[in-house]
Amino acid sequence: MPVPAVEWEKGKIKIIDQTELPREVVYLHLKSIQEVREAICTMKIRGAPALGVIGALGVAMEIQKCKARDYLTFKEELEKLCRFLESSRPTAVNLSWAIDRIRRRVKESPHLSIFELKAAVEREALRILEEDVKCTRDLGEIGASLVEDGDVILTHCNAGALATAGYGTALSVIYRAKEQGKKIKVFVDETRPFLQGARLTAWELTREKIPVTLICDNMAGKVMQEGKINKVIVGADRVSSNGDVANKIGTYTLAVLAREHKIPFYVACPLSTIDFSIKSGDEIPIEIRDKREITHFCGNKIVPEGIDVYNPAFDVTPSTYISAIITEKGVIYPPYNQNLLKLKENHKEEVYGKEGH
Repeated sequence: MPVPAVEWEKGKIKIIDQTELPREVVYLHLKSIQEVREAICTMKIRGAPALGVIGALGVAMEIQKCKARDYLTFKEELEKLCRFLESSRPTAVNLSWAIDRIRRRVKESPHLSIFELKAAVEREALRILEEDVKCTRDLGEIGASLVEDGDVILTHCNAGALATAGYGTALSVIYRAKEQGKKIKVFVDETRPFLQGARLTAWELTREKIPVTLICDNMAGKVMQEGKINKVIVGADRVSSNGDVANKIGTYTLAVLAREHKIPFYVACPLSTIDFSIKSGDEIPIEIRDKREITHFCGNKIVPEGIDVYNPAFDVTPSTYISAIITEKGVIYPPYNQNLLKLKENHKEEVYGKEGH
């Protein structure tokens, strides 16, 4: 069974330190919101759905320490915690989406005592975790219908259990296809500069005994040209209302190559990754990360002194390159600006969180 990225144990947060994989499996037990933020910023935990879950759990854990005696003071303290975590990684929308659900739960409950408010925040955070487990399983079930026996799939970065609290997004599709008895193989590109494909996705697939072949990022065009790839399936960090997709840097390149070679290019993500507040990918903030991720390897500097470095963590793939978007509520096809809106209206409660509990 895939190993989830984040768990809740007796009021504390348990994660796998993903910077240690695949050398060893190291569990961290986070006891403060400062530790949660540090784990997010240093990529000890990453992946849009997992960031949403840990964001909600982090706020829920820290607010239990609140000494407020009235509702307004409690609400102010909660808001400080929410903003502290929201600023940690700007591109993945699940983080702000989950924290907004915590905000709304408190905003709707001014009649509750402080004790009851703390309990309500914890329940909402745990509900977000439970929903992630279920929706990633459902997403895999739906997406597996697009996978045929004998397919060879290329995936990028890590969109597996390590990126969620459940089964993953892109890899959930692959896991479910295997469970259905389909014989599939997976090509994984290394995903420079942080090597999430080489370190994390290859590790996950190997554990699940799924045949995996690792390639360098710049080999993708070659293996497509040789006819070795049937499908590309990737995850997402944010999807705009017109279907543009922000995902790990290099995704756009794969989408262009897939179009050139007439290979279906699928994006797998939960509804919480779709940001209906923005019209296109032009509005998605792109995180720029530390230049040392490029200039250093295993602590050793590998480039000349004095060069400039540009290290965007994500790129945006226009919706025209995307064959379909796989969600826990169904497979969405173009035109995305119409069909994503229909999805939002049909599943309004699921998208924004149910009211009144």
